[in-house]
Amino acid sequence: MGNCIPVSPRVLESSTFFDLMDIIENFSMSENYSSVDYTDAKPCHNSYCLIFQHVAPTFLATACALAVLSNLVLLVALSKCHHVWSQPHGKALVAQLLVGSGLFTLLLPIFATSIWYGWKLGMGPCKLVHVLWHWSLFAQGLLVASGFCTAWRRWDRPSQRLAVVVWAVALLLAMPAGFTSGTVANSEVSCILRKVEILSPAYLAQLTIYLCFFLLLPVAVAVGRLAVPWLRKGWEAASWVPWIFFSLWVPYSMGLAVELLLHVQVLQPTCSTFEHFDFALGLCKALGVLHCCLGPLLLLFARLQHYQRRSRSMARAARTAPEGT
Repeated sequence: MGNCIPVSPRVLESSTFFDLMDIIENFSMSENYSSVDYTDAKPCHNSYCLIFQHVAPTFLATACALAVLSNLVLLVALSKCHHVWSQPHGKALVAQLLVGSGLFTLLLPIFATSIWYGWKLGMGPCKLVHVLWHWSLFAQGLLVASGFCTAWRRWDRPSQRLAVVVWAVALLLAMPAGFTSGTVANSEVSCILRKVEILSPAYLAQLTIYLCFFLLLPVAVAVGRLAVPWLRKGWEAASWVPWIFFSLWVPYSMGLAVELLLHVQVLQPTCSTFEHFDFALGLCKALGVLHCCLGPLLLLFARLQHYQRRSRSMARAARTAPEGT
């Protein structure tokens, strides 16, 4: 979360501004910050990395515990309450959302441990973990976006083919993460998502995927649902619940876009800007991580509410039917 990595943005180099990460590295190598000599210049003081290393493991561990509980609750409801899972979110779709959320959740302790103790597994596993993390993320997004498809009504050949396409496309979208991630040696070895420069082709491809996926895709699907009549037929109150997934990740995607603008100096890079930007980007990513805790419970709650409304409607229809005959 955030930019506690050796390739963070550079502040304008002058007599009063220094490379931000060089200063942070000096901070991490010295317990006494006052012993660092800046030749009477006024450096950028950024405390994000120090706070990140203390807060992030606890946050990820807590999020993992809550996500495990919420996913288990959804799993029990999916296996025991068969009557609840009707359109537009049939069991085939919900089960795959559960798999994606579960995979995302299982990776959180790995990231928490690597932040706290350092990465001990080498370059290959680091890349694999980031690819799996993005695979689960993009698969959930594609499943949410395809929720209106009638193929999810049952688990038959058309729905199976659609599932293969969804997971294959999600894996393809996750591959740039394998090229941009890797291990770096700072105070200790870390497994980071962006080892390359922000203007490298691999990272620009990954950034483009983020922006298209989390900003353009939900807008396109929403416009399509409103514009195409047969897509509106499956619209109901519970349909908005999975879209919380996109809502939680939109701020992080916008933060990545702002980061690019800062690097190319479309936005004026100043000390004050970078002092606050890492905190904002870290909080945005933390907000996105919460989807694995909130999503399963909100989906189950919405389905139970829909089932109760439908049951009451059927009961009223049954009571009024004899009067009309």
